[in-house]
Amino acid sequence: MRIGFAPHRLWPTDPTDLTGVLDTARRVERLGFDHVIVGDHLLAGDLGLSPDPLVLLSAIAGATSRIRLATSILIAPLYQPIVVAHQAATLDALSGGRFVLGVGTGWDQAEFDAVGVPFNERGKRTDAGLATLRALWRGESDVLLGMPPRTPDGPPIWVGGGSDAALRRALRFGAAWHGSGDPEAVTATRARLARLAEGTDRDPDTLDVTIVSMLLPPGFELSGKSPGPLLGGDRPSKESIADELGRLAQAGVSACSMWAPVDAAALPDVLEWAAAELM
Repeated sequence: MRIGFAPHRLWPTDPTDLTGVLDTARRVERLGFDHVIVGDHLLAGDLGLSPDPLVLLSAIAGATSRIRLATSILIAPLYQPIVVAHQAATLDALSGGRFVLGVGTGWDQAEFDAVGVPFNERGKRTDAGLATLRALWRGESDVLLGMPPRTPDGPPIWVGGGSDAALRRALRFGAAWHGSGDPEAVTATRARLARLAEGTDRDPDTLDVTIVSMLLPPGFELSGKSPGPLLGGDRPSKESIADELGRLAQAGVSACSMWAPVDAAALPDVLEWAAAELM
């Protein structure tokens, strides 16, 4: 199972929390992790700040040479799909094929209102947008992108969401379903994917399962409130964290992307701990 990390603290509360983000990304690469992830929110709010994911990943691409670069996740219906296709293809080409486009439908209506996109159309817009991306990357559209992707058929797509519609979307467009949950929840989702794949031309075994987890190693202090269960339980230990990762791998998870809900100053030490104890 591949392990990736976010290159900054979860939900920065101040722009200074992002100081050194490129150095952190280089550290993630140097320590041998598989990928970095960057989230997406257009507006500041209760969750804090969120840098633009494609801009930040472009900077990280220039500062690194091996590590994969993933959006986790880009809120697809907020953006014009031809523009996203061009940006993603450009990043894929300039990074040497290291880019992964993780997408979802979003949940914050304020962001949709701010850009004039109907909130209740987000699923339909996501499906139409992904179809447009695929056609453009394959050269099957009436228009040609200004920059073609390096990766055949375009960057891999990780599709997020837990509804049946999201799982069908992953089966139709995704290289992976990208979600969260403990090993039992992942096993249940894989069973749902198998059921929803019946009658389609997609073999569910060809769809990877990737998840996001919250890592708080023993001895580190939680900063604020974790948005989800901590890897390894409410009082995680090295053993409980490693055990849950092992059970996730057995459940079929191919990649685990980690956020560390700690202060920005503690993040380098979390990365060093994870490399020493989990890799």
